[in-house]
Amino acid sequence: MTSLYRPSHRRLQHLFDTERLADRIEQRLLRTAFSAEDREFIGRMDMFFLATADAAGRPNCSYKGGDPGFVRVLDAQTLMFPNYDGNGMYLSMGNLAENAQVGLLFIDFENRRRLRVNGAARILPATAAQPPYHEAQFVVAVSVREIFPNCPRYIHRAQPAARSEFVPRAGEPTPVPGWKRADWAADVLPAGDLAPPDVTG
Repeated sequence: MTSLYRPSHRRLQHLFDTERLADRIEQRLLRTAFSAEDREFIGRMDMFFLATADAAGRPNCSYKGGDPGFVRVLDAQTLMFPNYDGNGMYLSMGNLAENAQVGLLFIDFENRRRLRVNGAARILPATAAQPPYHEAQFVVAVSVREIFPNCPRYIHRAQPAARSEFVPRAGEPTPVPGWKRADWAADVLPAGDLAPPDVTG
């Protein structure tokens, strides 16, 4: 049995005669430490998808966005990203507090490339990041178990567009999203989280 494939994977590989291909991918492409190319790729990404599951195995998938460099490769087997203000549900972050196993999917839509990173995550105080992330509530460090590229053929090609104005940036006021001023939300915001009526988003 390989480190990557479980019996359920093997059954499907056998059914569709992809065992040899799957083995070759594991032998040639799977790694447990970031390469220089991985570092460069992750360092220019401005978004990724995060897969988590709670203690009962119920999954959640979320989008995480920021400016390029918001995901930092700290060393050969560790990366870090910030948790910014959101809707207060903490579905992904609560999940990884119960079940540390996470999957990150980075996609370059312009050049049609993608990279998978699987590992174990832990929540750390915002002060653990140096230099600090502007307005981060806390940070997440991921100890890597598996890194491997994915077939890019079904990635839809897209050109870069304007990055979100809501990403916290040092020296710039962070806009307040419009939903915080809606009737259903305005009276239940966290203490100190005020949404002035003249701010749009």
